[in-house]
Amino acid sequence: MIFIDRIDAGKKLVPFLQRYKDQKDTIVLGLPRGGVVIAYEIAHALHLPLDIVVPRKIGAPMQPELAIGAVTQDGSVMLNEMVMDKFGITQVDIEPIIQKEMHEAKRRLKAYRGTKPPLDLHDKTVLLVDDGIATGYTMLAAIESVRARGAKKIVVVVPVAPPDTVNQLLRIVDDVVCLFQPEFFGAIGRFYEDFGQTTDEEVIELLKKIH
Repeated sequence: MIFIDRIDAGKKLVPFLQRYKDQKDTIVLGLPRGGVVIAYEIAHALHLPLDIVVPRKIGAPMQPELAIGAVTQDGSVMLNEMVMDKFGITQVDIEPIIQKEMHEAKRRLKAYRGTKPPLDLHDKTVLLVDDGIATGYTMLAAIESVRARGAKKIVVVVPVAPPDTVNQLLRIVDDVVCLFQPEFFGAIGRFYEDFGQTTDEEVIELLKKIH
């Protein structure tokens, strides 16, 4: 399955989420930046409020391209302890990186939201949306953040993800809606004809359209 772009992926997900349409206890959360485009399509079609959660990748010291986990703006952290053990990386080693990425997540959140207050997730069903899942650590950090904010039910919504990642997520959330689960995954972008980078300005505009 190949999606034209993120808008197309969002529209294709909508039919599988109809039970949440017009539900006053349901909120859509997008992961910036690309996930917000899909989240907007879902929120718009289902008449639901839209907000964001901002996970940031934690890279290994001296090798930042090696992802060893993720952190959100509120400090929810998920780490790949197997990779850390393999490379002899300790919590002390990465604490400065965690703090740096957490501050960057807070900065982005403020830039995206402006003066708009965060939506209250307490006792709500949250549709947590991204444009795909590769390692899964940013999504795991987002899940922890949403759970810490009191969500009653968490549903991960993505166009594409590896089947083992979907199975892992199903053990910790209430449901996963994923249209395509290829055995041979690679990069998320290979499942889109157009996977151009979503800009900060696009995210800000989409969030302004739905409250």
